[in-house]
Amino acid sequence: MKKVGLVLSGGGTRGFAHLGLLKVLDELNIKPFAISAVSIGAILGALYASGKKPDEILELSKKNSFFSFSNLLWRKEGLFSMEPIKKLLTEQIVEDSFESLQISFFISVTDFTDNKLISFSSGELIKWIIASASVPVLFSPVIHENRLMVDGGLLNNLPVEPLTGLCDTIIGMHVNKIEVKPGSTMKLSKLAITERCFHMSIANSVYSRAKHCDLFFEPALDSFGMFDVKHADKIFEIGYNTALKQKDQLIKMLT
Repeated sequence: MKKVGLVLSGGGTRGFAHLGLLKVLDELNIKPFAISAVSIGAILGALYASGKKPDEILELSKKNSFFSFSNLLWRKEGLFSMEPIKKLLTEQIVEDSFESLQISFFISVTDFTDNKLISFSSGELIKWIIASASVPVLFSPVIHENRLMVDGGLLNNLPVEPLTGLCDTIIGMHVNKIEVKPGSTMKLSKLAITERCFHMSIANSVYSRAKHCDLFFEPALDSFGMFDVKHADKIFEIGYNTALKQKDQLIKMLT
């Protein structure tokens, strides 16, 4: 059996599309040998690697509403609190270590102080999941050895590198596809403008890395924002259907 690597991008609640892909892989009895993830991909991917099923993770995410505005806090370092996410991870992942996971796992984090990307794959787990998902301005950074650690997607939103040479075939999913709509006039909130600027700034690096994936998924999710929890089921469905359309290709990759 070929060693399958899976790369999961960041993207807020758009990341629920990753769960749709994971469900298709489960249905095809394709178990990833290793997962490299960032931001929401790291949160959901770690729960999956700990043994949780995609449908179960979706329900846990909706129940805890960790991306809802009810968790909005006015603080100097960031607007949103990571406490609900940390609480969920602590409750659901019994042992706080990479070694406890059932699948080899890599998390990409941006060292904001030294302007470099760091990949973690051993030792303490939850701290680095939180750091990887801490979008600057929106969330407080994680402090590590007097350095600010933030969202890995800032420098690499499709971290394929940890899997290169480790896996026989690599599947990637990017959930921040920027739709081009010529002639349309967009009315965006300040939060939506900030979000779109972030995605536009990292888009080129994503597509240069997508070339290293044997199969690359990019579901159309531009109509959903990073905090659209109310559309979680729809986003999950889009991710599932996007992957299901390539069912034959997925099976072929293993032969």
